[in-house]
Amino acid sequence: MTPVQKRALEDNWPRWGLEYDDGPLDIDAVFGRPGARVLEIGFGMGDSLVEMAEARPDTNFIGIEVHRPGIGKLFHGLENTGVNNVRVYCHDAVEILRDCVADASLDTVQIFFPDPWHKKRHQKRRLVQAPFVGLLVKKLKKGGTLHIATDWEHYAEQMMDVLSAETTLVNSFSAGCFSPRPNDRPLTKFEKRGERLGHGVWDLLFTRT
Repeated sequence: MTPVQKRALEDNWPRWGLEYDDGPLDIDAVFGRPGARVLEIGFGMGDSLVEMAEARPDTNFIGIEVHRPGIGKLFHGLENTGVNNVRVYCHDAVEILRDCVADASLDTVQIFFPDPWHKKRHQKRRLVQAPFVGLLVKKLKKGGTLHIATDWEHYAEQMMDVLSAETTLVNSFSAGCFSPRPNDRPLTKFEKRGERLGHGVWDLLFTRT
């Protein structure tokens, strides 16, 4: 963690941080207003989350990330842009979803470029598995969106199989098909680098029925 990230994290955690131990989350109270609710799991260094929050000031964004330097970088970005519509957990996503997020309370859940665990013996560690998706779907409102993106084709195919098998989800684009990148998902530095190297990127958008 850089000194700038450390300072941003320590100074702003009381303002933007959420605690697992506080139990069920009252989203409107935390933001001091109603609004569309977007949950991002694993926002990395936070650049795209800051960009999305700045572009959509009426939307309330909740991030979950266990990498503390990433949270510090996010908070530094929020300071620099004056953005105030992001709140953050530094805790395990499964426990947050299970214990803190009410069922049918979210408009969107997004997971961008989760760890692909590309070695075959590690693939059981991948986040997007049927039990986890089942938990996610319960937290979405009817008509809510699950948006996942990856630059690993094998993982994309696995994601498509898992999401397509979930009976309460329907592909927002076309059955069995990946979606073009939506305009509201920022093009990350990581993704731009991948494009230069000839890597593909696959977006999956599903709607809760």
